[in-house]
Amino acid sequence: MENIILQNQAIGQSTWVDYIKRSMLVTGQLGGLVKKGVTGLTSNPTIFEKAITTSADYDAALTEVPDGDQPAIDIFETLAVEDIQGAADILRSIYDSTDGLDGYVSLEVAPALAHDSKRTVAEARRLFAMLRRPNVMIKVPATGPGVSAVRTLIGEGINVNVTLIFSLTMYQKVIEAYMSGLEDLVAVGKDPAKVASVASFFVSRIDTAVDAELLAIGGDAMNLMGKTAIANAQNAYAFFLSETSSDRFKALLSKGARPQRPLWASTSTKDPALPDTFYVDNLIGQDTVNTVPPATLDAILDHGTSADTLTGSGQRAKKHLESIASVGVDLDLITTNLLVDGLTAFSKSFDDLLAGIDRKRAELAKP
Repeated sequence: MENIILQNQAIGQSTWVDYIKRSMLVTGQLGGLVKKGVTGLTSNPTIFEKAITTSADYDAALTEVPDGDQPAIDIFETLAVEDIQGAADILRSIYDSTDGLDGYVSLEVAPALAHDSKRTVAEARRLFAMLRRPNVMIKVPATGPGVSAVRTLIGEGINVNVTLIFSLTMYQKVIEAYMSGLEDLVAVGKDPAKVASVASFFVSRIDTAVDAELLAIGGDAMNLMGKTAIANAQNAYAFFLSETSSDRFKALLSKGARPQRPLWASTSTKDPALPDTFYVDNLIGQDTVNTVPPATLDAILDHGTSADTLTGSGQRAKKHLESIASVGVDLDLITTNLLVDGLTAFSKSFDDLLAGIDRKRAELAKP
């Protein structure tokens, strides 16, 4: 019997792993995951910070860095580019066999650029050119300037993973930027089939924030706990379906464009009262991606379930979102704060990463 990942793949959902570490590339671990059905990989500053500073995977590379004043950010970039290229090479056969649908690896622009559209575009161009692989995506955060950058990058044929999406309002802007970028690409005579994008919608953090408010409200409001993150994502998926069935997108589709698939991120369960595959089992549907950390991936393979849980869920999702609003939960405010918190967390991880590289180099230099 096929494992759950392959069963979900038959429904139309790809499973990516939200993790990277040099040893998983050189030991064949990523290749083993590919055999189980994993078709992509995502990274972020927090993942790289843990990989480089808490393992011995990069010690040899760090000791080979010449003595002197080489900035930690340059050292990190060298290590990250090598890892992303290595992972992309392992996943290249998937990219080729799916005609560019899957097989992608994502690398994020520096968090400090989140509110600077021009510098984000310049950095994404530089990284994409440096990586020299067709199956890489540049991660750009869903801030106002970030979304503006997305249109420019898609219009230039650069693959983009739009990250840190929490609200339907921002997601609507992301889809608009993607379709406008495709139209810009077509207008200059380029092939839209050569560019791909995913919209990374963050899930579990919604419940963490909303449930805290529902608990404080008390009474019947507590019956709404543990349901908002799924409803928020289902609502976004319903909008995705409406947009991809529009005449505007059908015109792009006829020229070879592909949908910007929703990618469910932050799908590990934070509440111990919920099943560890809760945010995977309830968000399965056609033209979607779920990126999961290794522990959640193991749980899926061990006891996950496979069924289309997204199709037809839109009305039920809207009803729940109306219910939490009626008891006083301001979801727009919560999602705005979550974006700020996410950017702050990634910025801190990036700073910790650079400080950790300097610290580790100093330790490795000791006799």
